[in-house]
Amino acid sequence: MKEIVEAIVRSWAATDSPVTPTTEILEWIRERNRDTLVNIRKVSLSDMDNWFYAEEEGVLRNQTGSFFKVVGFRCGTVEQPMILQPESGYLGIICREINGILHFLMQAKIEPGNLNQIQISPTLQATKSNFTQAHGGKRPAYLDYFLHASRYHIIFDQLQSEQSSRFYRKRNRNMLIQVDENVPVLPSHRWMTLGQIKELACSFDNMVNMDTRTVLSGIPYLELEKDTSVSCCFRDRALFQSIFEGNGAHSLPKIYHNINNYKMFHQQESEFVPLHRLKGWRMTPKGIIPEEENGFRVIYCQIEIEGREVRRWSQPLFEATGISTFGLVLCDIDGVTHFLVQALPEPGCFDGIELGPSIQLDAAKGEKGKNCIEGLLEQPNTEVCCDVLLSEEGGRFYHEQNRNLLLRVSREQLKDLPENYFLLDYRTLNMLCQINNCLNIQLRNLLSLLRI
Repeated sequence: MKEIVEAIVRSWAATDSPVTPTTEILEWIRERNRDTLVNIRKVSLSDMDNWFYAEEEGVLRNQTGSFFKVVGFRCGTVEQPMILQPESGYLGIICREINGILHFLMQAKIEPGNLNQIQISPTLQATKSNFTQAHGGKRPAYLDYFLHASRYHIIFDQLQSEQSSRFYRKRNRNMLIQVDENVPVLPSHRWMTLGQIKELACSFDNMVNMDTRTVLSGIPYLELEKDTSVSCCFRDRALFQSIFEGNGAHSLPKIYHNINNYKMFHQQESEFVPLHRLKGWRMTPKGIIPEEENGFRVIYCQIEIEGREVRRWSQPLFEATGISTFGLVLCDIDGVTHFLVQALPEPGCFDGIELGPSIQLDAAKGEKGKNCIEGLLEQPNTEVCCDVLLSEEGGRFYHEQNRNLLLRVSREQLKDLPENYFLLDYRTLNMLCQINNCLNIQLRNLLSLLRI
């Protein structure tokens, strides 16, 4: 495994590639956006094929029952629609060495909720309904590599959480595998280095999708050793020390004490309630609408996308009504980069609580998020490492993007931390990412934006 991860670091340092130059990637995306038929229309519930409101259950569902449901959810004072999809899909990336550098096979994929149609997506991105062909669609390309992953080098394979503010206990299987054989490249796919993917994610709004980012966050860099031959790849020496010499594991008992106290003493009772009985929400022919600003609403859409497993279908989508703010604060302690994270409960979280980023404010708290960020930016020692708009998962969310920031500050700026906040090195966070239900998707996505 050490040799594979060293190859990944060399790919991380390669910010362009003769195999598929970045200029070619950008042109490829422009061409596919121009040439691919996409038609997304907001409609009434009565116009949606196979979807209806089941009055007795109080849920919005598909007639076959094989897709997902929109249910009413109550947890403490929180009442809202929630996506119930009790299955795990594949988010899988294939990598292969080409001309001495590891390349990742990435897909130009259109999801119905994407702001800009095509985004760079994993090799395979498929729900269980997709790959079991429950809707009569085509078999997803490259599926067999992941069904038979034991034939290859498995680098990462974990069930990881989705957005716990919208999904109820939803997880997907994040996988990264290395193959040594030739892999056929479809017109919808291209080989890219890890450095190219990271540069595209940090330099272009909504270019690299959420599913790619969560898979790449799980690369097990903790397999590397201090005397590794790839240390010369790192321009950021403090990050290098954070990966190779981090000793934050001694903080784990304190972290788990905080998390387990929440699970034992503070977790609120939750229940499903009929959608028409949700307080603060109205069911209309065009969607499920909050009576006060809530950051999202549910809409109904007719969808036609060329090249998908199923070309035409209808479904509900959760439409964003603002921009969320996710920020990860970095600081150097004795020459080692540390990351400020918080133990953060969310209503739909599989295990109730996970570690989240320094700042996680949904669209309904946008002004608060703006003020919080501006307060940090006004500090003379703050360095903006990344500031980019990135999309949420376009298969369920309509035009939902968030502001993602990496901010380096001095340790003195952080002062005393609340008891649910922790400063951890990258090695410790990377170790926790090898375990499911430890880091939430917002934190994992921010970690994927790190550059060396």
